[in-house]
Amino acid sequence: MTAHAMEEMAEDDLDIIDVEHAVLSGRIARLEKDDPRGNKYVIEGVATDGLTPVGVVGRFVSDDRYLIITVYQITEA
Repeated sequence: MTAHAMEEMAEDDLDIIDVEHAVLSGRIARLEKDDPRGNKYVIEGVATDGLTPVGVVGRFVSDDRYLIITVYQITEA
């Protein structure tokens, strides 16, 4: 997890367990192919409370390692 992701997580009152739950219970909402460093996967899931929608953006840096780039609480636009 990047330092940026940890900062964003804290700003939205989320903790690592919320992020893990969102990744494990969520789905890939989008695949962004425009980054020269590699594809980014946007996962949308829920925090451990079962109500708070959470977005997690990351990329695979190896076959078995997913780097979380940013985390955010999904809000209505």
